[in-house]
Formats: sequence, C-alpha cells, structure tokens
Amino acid sequence: MFTKRTLAAVALVAASAISLSGCSTTEAAAGDVDASTATTAEDFGGMDALIAAAQAEGELNVIALPDNWANYGEIKALFEEKYDIIVNSADPDVSSAEEIAAADNLKGQDTAPDVFDLGTAVTLDSLDYFAPYMVANWDEIPEGNKEATGLWVNDYTGSMSIGYDSNSVPEPTSLDDLLKPEYRGAVALNGDPTQAGAAFAALGLATVHQGGTLDDFTPGIEFFEELNDAGNFIPVNVTGATIAAGETKVAFDWSYNNLAAAATVDGWKVTTLPGAVYTSFYNQAINKDAPHPAAARLWQEFLYSPEAQNLFIVGGAYPVTIQALQDAGTVDTAALDALGALEGELVTPTPEQAEKNAEILAEKWTVAIG
Repeated sequence: MFTKRTLAAVALVAASAISLSGCSTTEAAAGDVDASTATTAEDFGGMDALIAAAQAEGELNVIALPDNWANYGEIKALFEEKYDIIVNSADPDVSSAEEIAAADNLKGQDTAPDVFDLGTAVTLDSLDYFAPYMVANWDEIPEGNKEATGLWVNDYTGSMSIGYDSNSVPEPTSLDDLLKPEYRGAVALNGDPTQAGAAFAALGLATVHQGGTLDDFTPGIEFFEELNDAGNFIPVNVTGATIAAGETKVAFDWSYNNLAAAATVDGWKVTTLPGAVYTSFYNQAINKDAPHPAAARLWQEFLYSPEAQNLFIVGGAYPVTIQALQDAGTVDTAALDALGALEGELVTPTPEQAEKNAEILAEKWTVAIG
C-alpha cells in the first residue's frame, strides 16, 4: 500500500512545564532483570516474563494520547483490560515538544512519562532521551521505518486533510477558496506549527499546494499570513471541543482526527485537496528514565501486535505493519475497506527537510501571524 517510507516532521522542542497525573512508585527491576536496560523480551526470559514484570509494576504513564486520536482511547483501554495494568494518560492535547519537556521536568519522579509518541523533528532532536528496544515482530517493520537499534520506530500515519462544518461553510476545493469571505474567522490549525506535528504538516501541505517544495515551507507560511490578513485564520488550537462548539469551523488536521470528529459532530465533513497528499508517520520511543520500564516495553510489544495495529485502522490511521498484516491475512478487512487505500501523489519531508523547516518556522511563523 505504501511506496514512500521516509519520515515526517513536527517541531522544535519547547521548555514548558507539564504535569502528569499521579501514580504509585514502582521498582525499576523485576527479579534479576534490570528492565531499564532490556532491549528485547528475551532479556526478561520471554514474553510471559516481560508480562509478569510489567504487571508487578502495575502502571504505565503515557502522555499526549487523546482518546479520539487514531483510536488511542480503545487501544489504552484494551491494554488495561488485557494485562491488568493501569494506564495513566496525562495531558492528551500537548505537543511533541512538550512531551520531551515533561520528561525533563519530571525526571526521577514516578509521574514521568514512560513512553513517547512523537513527530520526526522532535524525535531526531531527542535521541538522548530514548532507550533502545526491538519488539518481537521487529522484522515486520520496514527498514526505513525504524532506527536500527530501536531508539524510535514509526507507528502509524495518515494524510493532512481539511475538516469543515458543512452547516456553516461551503466545501473548500482549493487553498484559494479559504481566502474568500465565506471563511472569515473560521480556519484553524491543530496546534502551533513550531511545536505540533499536525500544524507543521498543514504548513507543508500549504507549501506544496502553493507550488513550493518541501525544501522550504516559506510559501506555506506566506499563505497563512495572507489568510490571517484576510481575517479568516484564527489562532485557536483545534480540538474535538472547539469543533463541537462551532468555534473552529475549518480545521487543517490529520485525516484520522477529522474523521473522528465527523463521526460525532453533526455536519462535520472531511476533504482532501486534489493534488499532492501530505503524509506523516509518528514515532514510538521509550523514555530511558521510565519509572515503569517493563510496562513501557510491554506497551511497545502491544502496539506493534496485529491486535493494536488493526485498532489504528479502525481509528482511521494506517499502521506501519500494514503490509505484513495483509500478507499474513490478519488485517481487519472491514476496517480497511471502510478507510480506503492511501492514494495519490504522496509527499513526506526527509528528516533533513524536517529539521530545516523547523528552523524556518521558528524564524518566520510568529512574525507572519503576529
């Protein structure tokens, strides 16, 4: 299904303080195994031993995983049910940059995040925070979608889409449509593009649809500056609540997020502009200072299992092992048929392009928007 395996972009690291919900202190090691240094389940003595070690810890701290983002609500609930481990899900709406800030601010505390779900620019700038780990089905993950030792691994992708309130505004068929008076005070992003992956991707999409290339997001910045000058852009971070309240009538966001909103909000529809389709993988990583290191590793094993990978499809995202699922006949065909194939001219920044554009946005975005 996918022919392009390069990574996608997100943002620069911010230094904001984030607080996680409380949980009990656990030991870092189970039995004779130091879970914090384990690089495979075999280091525990096999999957059953890893499960036992994780259950002894009893809890897992995750961050920046909204329930309606790629079906994470169901994924977290199933992990709790399957393993009898409490999932402490903190600060669901923060950015990738703020996940790393939380690891800094809470280092050494039992409330620190155990695992991360990050965009590429932040991932590549944060390698010192990660512990290497290779899941049991490591070979099912394409080489281009993982760091060789398991410091980071792609997990799921979608395409950058536009969601809109069909009861209030017409369907946009091009970026230029959004400059019309019908969209005054209506257009928003999911976050700040200097910190959040979805917003970063929206600038990338605007760039290629304005005739630019992924080497330089300046055309995308200039489009949003024009949108802002027209009074059509609003500096409100899109969430399910802002969509339901009618506060954000047009939203640049990942396809799986807009599809989730369409399933619950009357009149919310999703469109993908004709032409280039901007895609992006997010990345899983384990915090090297995880307070629950065995549970963190079991979470990775679970996420890359067919069970959880299929739940991403149910949530409107394309999991990284989708080809292996299809080859083995274990893919959820009903969910995949409902989602449809990811087709079109797929464009994705390389890591080098992502890092360069993060610098460009840091310099130009605030000046352009004010």
